[in-house]
Amino acid sequence: MDRPDASLVITFAAPSTLLREQSRPSDLPIVGNGPPGTFVVFPHGLRVSLPTDQIVGADDERGHARVAFGGMRFVGLEGERLVFVREHEVLPDALLSPARSHVMHLEIAWVALAISEGRQVWP
Repeated sequence: MDRPDASLVITFAAPSTLLREQSRPSDLPIVGNGPPGTFVVFPHGLRVSLPTDQIVGADDERGHARVAFGGMRFVGLEGERLVFVREHEVLPDALLSPARSHVMHLEIAWVALAISEGRQVWP
């Protein structure tokens, strides 16, 4: 899963898998609904939500989830959490939820490796 458009690649701790919600068309006029969610699932049911609209590649074929994001970068630690921010959007504004998050926090224990802009930033 080498993606030239990925600014951030996160390898999650093993064992972990990906869960991608299916798109469900609706006749209800709901404003601000985002795309179906993407989650990393750990043993015992822990589900970690990811910014689906920034994902440019993902797999879980080797016993752990690995996710490539476009337009995001690592900015540092806040206590026991790694902090990543959006620098630019991957999708056009018309496809984005106005309620989208601009910061992603991940517990240190969830992340085995993080590469931001071609360099290892964690651990």
